Amino acid sequence: HVAQIVTFGTMAARAAIRDVGRALNMTYAEVDVVAKLVPAGPGALHITLQEALKLSKQLADMYREDPKVKKLIDTAMALEGMPRHASTHAAGVVITKLPVYEYVPLARNDDAVVCQYVMTTLEELGLLKMDFLGLRNLTVLDDAVKMVREKEPDFALDKIPDDDAETYDMISRGQTAGVFQIESTGMTGVCVGLKPQSIEDITAVIALYRPGPMESIPRFIACKHDPKLVTYKHPKLVPILSVTYGCIVYQEQVIRIFQELGGFSLGQADMVRRAISKKKAKEIEKERQAFVYGDAERGIKGCIANGIAEKTAQAIYDEIYDFANYAFNKAHAVSYAVVAYQTAYFKCHYTKEYMAALLTSVLDNSDKVAGYIGECRDCGIALLPPDVNRSSDRFTVEPEGIRFGLVAIKNIGRGFIQSLVRERERGGDFASLQDFCERMYDCGDMNKRAVENLIRSGAFDSTGARRSQLLAVYEKVLDSIGNVRKRNVEGQMDFFGMGAEMASVAQVVLPDLPEFTATERMHMEKEITGLYLSGHPMVGYRAAARSSGAVTLNEILEDVSSEEGPTRFADGMPVTVAGIVASSKTRPTKNGTLMAYVVLEDETASMELLCFSRVLERCGSYLAVNSPVLIKGRLSLRDEKPPQIMPDVVFPMNGSELPEGEKNTENSAAAVYLRVKSIDDPAFSHLLLVATMFEGKVPLKIRIADTGK
Repeated sequence: HVAQIVTFGTMAARAAIRDVGRALNMTYAEVDVVAKLVPAGPGALHITLQEALKLSKQLADMYREDPKVKKLIDTAMALEGMPRHASTHAAGVVITKLPVYEYVPLARNDDAVVCQYVMTTLEELGLLKMDFLGLRNLTVLDDAVKMVREKEPDFALDKIPDDDAETYDMISRGQTAGVFQIESTGMTGVCVGLKPQSIEDITAVIALYRPGPMESIPRFIACKHDPKLVTYKHPKLVPILSVTYGCIVYQEQVIRIFQELGGFSLGQADMVRRAISKKKAKEIEKERQAFVYGDAERGIKGCIANGIAEKTAQAIYDEIYDFANYAFNKAHAVSYAVVAYQTAYFKCHYTKEYMAALLTSVLDNSDKVAGYIGECRDCGIALLPPDVNRSSDRFTVEPEGIRFGLVAIKNIGRGFIQSLVRERERGGDFASLQDFCERMYDCGDMNKRAVENLIRSGAFDSTGARRSQLLAVYEKVLDSIGNVRKRNVEGQMDFFGMGAEMASVAQVVLPDLPEFTATERMHMEKEITGLYLSGHPMVGYRAAARSSGAVTLNEILEDVSSEEGPTRFADGMPVTVAGIVASSKTRPTKNGTLMAYVVLEDETASMELLCFSRVLERCGSYLAVNSPVLIKGRLSLRDEKPPQIMPDVVFPMNGSELPEGEKNTENSAAAVYLRVKSIDDPAFSHLLLVATMFEGKVPLKIRIADTGK
C-alpha cells in the first residue's frame, strides 16, 4: 500500500516579511524595500532575519529608526521558520504492508493522497520511505533510441562507449545546450575550465556545482590540470580522495575516512556524517574524540591506534567538518552523470535524432523550444515546417533536417493526426488542399478551424499552392464537399426507389493572389503554433540591436535562474534589450493612470515589461503587437516572480537600422564604470596596467570609494 508524503513550506526570511506586511496592511512598495534588503545569493534561503540584520547595515538602520519596520521585522522573526503551507513531496512515497491509514493519518492535497506526517517522522516510526524520481530526459533518450533504430536496428543505449573522446571534447568546448544537468551557463563554464575526460569527472562537477562546495571548484580544476598541486594529509587518504584530486566531494568519501582511518563501522560512520550535516555540536565534538582517540564502548579504534599522529588526525577531522555539510551522495551524482554523458553522446553522434526527441519533450514550453531551435541552427540543422505529407504528431528526423510535428498546431488533436497518417499510408501523399479535404472529410475531428490552422502554419506549402490562395478558398472547398456528401446520402436513399446518380465534387480553382510577406507568414505561424517556424522576425534586427548594447533575453534569464545566484545582472540594474512585442494588456492603476503589461520576445526567450503611464504617454504607440522595438530600462527581480523589465524609453526599429539617436559613435561611446576601495587598492594599479596594455575607444571611469572621486 502506497501514499505520497507531505512537505511543509516554511517561513523563510523574505517570505515572512512579505506575509506579515500583507497582514499589517502595509503597501507592497513599503514591504518590498525591506524584503529586498535581506541578502540574496547562494544559500540566501537559509539566512535568518537575525543574521540579515547583522549583514545589512541599511536593514539594521531602518529597524532602529522606523517603528513600522521594527514591528514588521519583530513579527516576522516570531513567525520565521514556522510551517507556511502544505505541499506534496515531488518523489517521496511511503510503502506499507497493511493499508497506510492503519499506520498514519492521511489527507488530500489536490488529487494526491498524502500522509500527514513529514518524512523525518515517518522514518522515526520505522516506515519505509522511497523516492521515485521521474526524469523527462529518460523519455528523451528512449525516443532518440527508437529513431536511431530506424536506420540502425541493432542499436542499444547500454552499448555506447563511456570513453568517447569526441563527446568529451564537445562538453569541454561548452557545447552543452540540451545536455542533462550541464546546460546552464555556470555549469558549462565549469566544464570548459575542467575539460572532463571521464564520467568520474562529470560526477564531481555535478556534486560540486551547488552553493557551498562551489568554492572548491577552482582548487579542483587546478589539481586536475596540475597533479603537483594535489596534497594529502596522510597516505591512507590517497585511495579515498585520488579520484577527486585530494578534495572531499562525496558523502561516501566521508564515510570511508571514518571507517578506514578511525575504525568506525559503516553504520557508525554514516551517523557521524548525518550529525555533521545537521550541525549537532555536542555529537560532533563527541565523535571527534572517538575519531582521534577511539571509543572502547562502541568498538571504535581511533586514528592514533591506526598509526596516525594526533595532530594529523585533528586536522583531518577539521577538514571533514568543513566539507561533510556539503558532501554530495556519489550514488546520486554518478546516476545523473551517466544520463548527462548519454545525452551528450547522442547530441554529439546522433544530433538530429536527439534534438528532435528533446524538442518533442518541451513542446509546451515555448521558451525552451525557441532555445533548442536556436541550438539546432547553430549545429547546422534545418528546422522544417509542419507538412501534411511529411509530419507525424511529434518532431521527426528527415535527411534535410528536423520536421515539426502537427501536434504543435492549435485545434489539431492527436486523434486527427493519427487518422491523417493512416490515410497518407493508405492512399499516398495528398496532392492538394482539395484532395486532402475529400479524403479526410469523414474523419470525426475534421473542421474548418483545423484546416485553416494547417494552412496558416505552412502545412500545405509543399503542395505548391500559396497560403494566400488556400485561405481564400478553403471554406468553399469544405462547403462543396459537404453539399456533395449530403446529396449522395439523399441519392442513396432514392437509389432503392430507382433514384439519382452519385454526385462528384467539382475542382475549385485557386485565385491568382500574391503570397503573404515572410514577416506576415512568421506572425501567422506564431499565432497558430505559439512559435515562429520559418524563422524569427528578430533575426533581421539582431546585428543592429547588438551594436546598441542590447543583450538577449535568455542571457538575463539564465543568469538570474542559475543555482549560484545572479552574477551578471541585479535588481534595479539598467539593461538594454530588443525584441518583438508578442502581447500587450493595459490596466488601470490605483491613482487613476494606465499601465501596460507587455510581453517582449526575441529569438531566444520572452520576458514581461511593466510599462507605466510616463512611458506609455511618450512611447505607447511603438508597443503595438508584432512591432520590433529596442527597450532601455531597469531590471526588476522579485522573489516570487520571473524577471521583469521596467522600460524608461522605447524605440521603434526599422529594418536593420538602429533607432535614431541610438547609433554608437566614437564621440558618444558608452563608458565602462568600475569601483575600487581606495587609490592604494592593488586592484587600482592592476586596472591601470590593463588599460595601458589594451587600449580601446570606450572610456573607462573608476570611482574611488573612500574619497568619492
